[in-house]
Amino acid sequence: MRRTWLCVGFGACLALGTRPVAGQSSAAFDDTVVPVLTGTCGQCHNDTVNAGGLSVGNLAVRDSVVERREDWERILRRVGAGEMPPPGADRPTETVLAAFVETIRNEFDRADSGRPQDPGRVTARRLNRSEYSNTIRDLLGVDFQAELYFPADDSGDGFDNIGEVLTVSTVLMENYMSAAERIARWAVSTELPPEPLVEEYRSRDRKIRRVDPGTIEAAHRVEYAGEYTVRIGLPGERPGGEPVTLNLWMDGDLLGSMPVETRPSGLVYFNPYSEEEMRVYLPEGDHVFRAGFTDDDFVGALAPDEVYDDEKNKFLNSIVFVGPFPSEREKETRRRIFVCDPQSGRACVERIVSTLARRAYRRPVTPEETASLVRFVDMALADGRSIERGLELAIQAMLVSPHFLFRIEHDPDPEDPSRVHPVSDIELASRLSYFLWSSMPDDELLALAEAGRLRASGVLDAQVERMLDDPRSGALAANFAGQWLEIRNLDVVEPDPETFPQWNPDLRDAMRAETRLFFQHVLRENRPLQEFLDAGYTFLNGRLAAFYGIDGVDGAEFRRIELSGEQREQRGGLLGHASVLTVSSYPNRTSPVIRGQYVLTNILGTPPPPPPPDVPALDENPDETRGSMRQQLEAHRANATCASCHARMDPLGFGLENYDAIGRWRTAEGNVPVDAAGTLPNGRTFSSPAEMRAALASQLPEFSRTVTEKMLTYALGRGLRSYDGQAVEAIHRALSDDGRRFRTLIREIVRSLPFQSRRGEDVGETGR
Repeated sequence: MRRTWLCVGFGACLALGTRPVAGQSSAAFDDTVVPVLTGTCGQCHNDTVNAGGLSVGNLAVRDSVVERREDWERILRRVGAGEMPPPGADRPTETVLAAFVETIRNEFDRADSGRPQDPGRVTARRLNRSEYSNTIRDLLGVDFQAELYFPADDSGDGFDNIGEVLTVSTVLMENYMSAAERIARWAVSTELPPEPLVEEYRSRDRKIRRVDPGTIEAAHRVEYAGEYTVRIGLPGERPGGEPVTLNLWMDGDLLGSMPVETRPSGLVYFNPYSEEEMRVYLPEGDHVFRAGFTDDDFVGALAPDEVYDDEKNKFLNSIVFVGPFPSEREKETRRRIFVCDPQSGRACVERIVSTLARRAYRRPVTPEETASLVRFVDMALADGRSIERGLELAIQAMLVSPHFLFRIEHDPDPEDPSRVHPVSDIELASRLSYFLWSSMPDDELLALAEAGRLRASGVLDAQVERMLDDPRSGALAANFAGQWLEIRNLDVVEPDPETFPQWNPDLRDAMRAETRLFFQHVLRENRPLQEFLDAGYTFLNGRLAAFYGIDGVDGAEFRRIELSGEQREQRGGLLGHASVLTVSSYPNRTSPVIRGQYVLTNILGTPPPPPPPDVPALDENPDETRGSMRQQLEAHRANATCASCHARMDPLGFGLENYDAIGRWRTAEGNVPVDAAGTLPNGRTFSSPAEMRAALASQLPEFSRTVTEKMLTYALGRGLRSYDGQAVEAIHRALSDDGRRFRTLIREIVRSLPFQSRRGEDVGETGR
């Protein structure tokens, strides 16, 4: 007997024993489902009112469970979350609702047991920008930032790796050609300038952008990869105290840190010509460099017009690059490419080319493919150029090949949708590596696939564990979590500087790092999914801890911090992260609507429909004369057209009103005390963010199903359809049986039929 957990109404969970599917009868449907449909749902969801665009008039027959499965999945999601029946409607008892859900789930099982599972199909997918950059890194050892050279990827179903939307334009193809030439030159060339180059960026020459009193920024093109000495000018002096830390970032990533010396007299002193320097590796390309202080309350409190007075304080005024110098990194890149000495003869050239092509195309290459690439070397030699130049041309050809740019899978019967077949081991290896790493298979994974051993007993599970332990699995935090939690939007949000003078790039990067490190910890340690909602820990550095008002955390380094008491009430779980709170706000104020929609969509998996075109806009200009945001929204909801959706969104958003638009804790909105009371869709009430998180944790089945569906979408690279319900249910069931641990979710997705199989295309189908 299968056991199903159903949580309905006020967080009450019922364990239901399911009768064997074969014993399910139409009488059960008539007795437990039809009365709820006609007596409760039909009051609003009928052909006349058609609330939410759904009429249940045609659902009161058993066959509708198969014919209109998407509608039934939607109904079960709303009932399971406690959203339906809505507050104020006649609500059946919890026992009646539990039997309603149990019967429909049994009907799903009955329908699924009588037909083969449909794995769906994915169109040929080009690499998105993140996948392109990571693949170039792992193939050639070149740091190429595709986001600086390629247009933004379109998104579908919440992610930018969806095959249907990853089109190729003429402009993008031209970008690929240009990038291939540049990358090949970077990878193969050993050319360095005879003397180190010196590039200076100084405030007096207006080549420096001052981000804030303690931070400067400069855009610099690195012509040659290598080791560089970066000198940062710090003239002036000021009253000292605790040592401060000087940091250097490149494109938002920390390159290095150094302490600033403090004299015994307590003065931190720099003469007008003083420079501090760091030795760092810089990849070729266009980059943005930022230098700034952390742990420096004095500079952080300065007004903008004070930073230039070197008699009162020290400040940053220049960045100078000196280099390149030869580095071990370039030697390692060449060793990766030149697996033998190309001067030794043609056999070595063919070996170099075939080895690179096998990895670039992510499959074995034919002798004909190798010969076509070696011809570029022959052409270079015939033109009087070097073998290295010929190999550059061969690499360029690889990088613009469809076999590199696209992930192509083959169907033996491409136009027969009834022919389900496992993808090949080679194709499965790419599915796995781009899911977990957003990059190409490594040598171990590809070798197992080529040997046909990837599906041998225990092998695939072992590869999943190995790959999740690899640092490259950080791509799941950057790409999956970054889009699921919308943290990528931190790059484009621009809080109003007058309202939030504390906002700066350091704070933004610290917010992003907290959520990224938190996600990676839950993944690495295989923690339960519930910790996303109510964890009693987080990851902070000195800058973010000060912003949160948490004492005892100093320095630029992030570390795990245990939360207790008031700290845990304010910062426990994802909804206490400033990153989440910032991306769900307007530039100058909070938005209970956006935050409520965020919770419904990303936590509970029940997104509200888009507003109808005739809904009046909410006045976004702050005006205390109109009362608090709660009062203004209550007036907005007086419009009956607005009320249906806002009744779901606003009460959730109110639960986060103790946080301002950049995530600072507050107890008042202007002169009005914050009222954080609200209600979950299932009717459970709360009066604070902590109580709201506890209420959400009581709906763990809905949250874990939401994460399951989003991660399966990301893993498959396509939106889920009604035929995926069987796979979702199986994955979610296994996840629940293992305590909803994160790695279990990933393992079960990789084991699933949709991940390991595909079918031909139904020429009449759309959106698949």
